[in-house]
This record gives sequence, C-alpha cells and structure tokens, in this order.
Amino acid sequence: MKKANLIVAIASMALILGAGILWASDHADAPAVKNKSTDITDLYVFQGANTDNLVFVGNVQGLMSPATTQTAAFDENTMIEFKIDNTGDNIEDLVIQCVYKGGKMYIYGPVKPATTGLTSTVVGVASVVVQVTPYTATAPIIASSNGISAFAGPRDDPFFFDLDQFHKITGGTATGFVNPGTDTFKGTNVMSVVVEVPKSLLNSTGKLGVWLQTKQKA
Repeated sequence: MKKANLIVAIASMALILGAGILWASDHADAPAVKNKSTDITDLYVFQGANTDNLVFVGNVQGLMSPATTQTAAFDENTMIEFKIDNTGDNIEDLVIQCVYKGGKMYIYGPVKPATTGLTSTVVGVASVVVQVTPYTATAPIIASSNGISAFAGPRDDPFFFDLDQFHKITGGTATGFVNPGTDTFKGTNVMSVVVEVPKSLLNSTGKLGVWLQTKQKA
C-alpha cells in the first residue's frame, strides 16, 4: 500500500496502562465527528491469555442495531490508530495503524511514527492483514503474522450504562441511579479492531500511555 497523508484527527481517547484491564469510553460524539465511521466508542488495553502479549481493542460506530449491523462496514478513508507512549512524555513513540481496504483490515506496526500529533502517514508494510468478519459469521476470522494477531468486524458493544437515567440526573429530574439499572447499550453493536502484539515489540519495562485516534485521508 502506498503511503498516504491523513488529515487532522477526528476523535481521540486515552488511558494509562500499568497493570490489569483498563478501558476508556465515550458514546457521545465529539463536535468534530461528522462521519459515524470516525466515532470512537471504546478503547481497551489488557494482557493477553499469553501473558507475554498485550491486546489493543478499538471500537467505533456505536449504537448499531442488529439490522444496521447487517450492512455496516469500516470506511476506506478512515485510519484507526493506536498511539503508544513508552517514555512518559505524552508523545507517541509507537503507533499501530489500522487501514481498511477491499474487505480487509491492514495492520501496520507497532512502529515508530513518521510524524507525531494530529496527522499521520502510513508507515512501512502491513504486519498482518485480516479479512473482516461478517456479521453473519459463526466464528471470528483471526489472522496472525510476525507474532501479531488481528481481528476486525462487528461485535456486541461491551459497554454498559443507564443512559436514560443519566439524562434524568443531569436534567434535574432524578438524584441518582436506580438499582437495578437499565443497560441502554444492550443489544447494540460496534465495529471493532483487535490487535494482539508481543510486549517485546513495545520497548517498555514500565507504564504505557495509550490513546486511540481516527483520522481521514486528505
């Protein structure tokens, strides 16, 4: 794939990873998000079943009904990019770039970025290429190459939250959440990219700062 310059990041989400499972979530669009394909819902980073590996999960296009999911797809003009800070200066030292084309997700990295900040350039050649799993598939399609494994496709939204009650609280008509609550996101789906990489490729012996951005071609 030829290198392509990408415009300013549309959406971003961040967390700091020390140990255990960490996640960040945002199911409300940022002002700059006009294209649903760029709308980030969740970022998860956790240790794999193989404890020598780290798993990165980026979800986009939230609140999809089963009917909508039937025809949902990643956008060929949108890059999903995990940014990794392994020195503690809040600047990405490595990136994992996920680019969709022709029904497949191309995973680049982890690799040193050509540029830092809000613009990106696809770096090098793909580490692994995975066919996108259809919604109707009975099992996920997973590809592995160069020690890296990847999945791309629709998944049930793992986020849970009583959004209606939250709106009542912020609107002044309720003072708190009820027990049991109602999971607003039950039965909804997201488009998910999952990348599992050896920790040895992350060049870190301590904490990692990880954030997720979606970017569109110029």
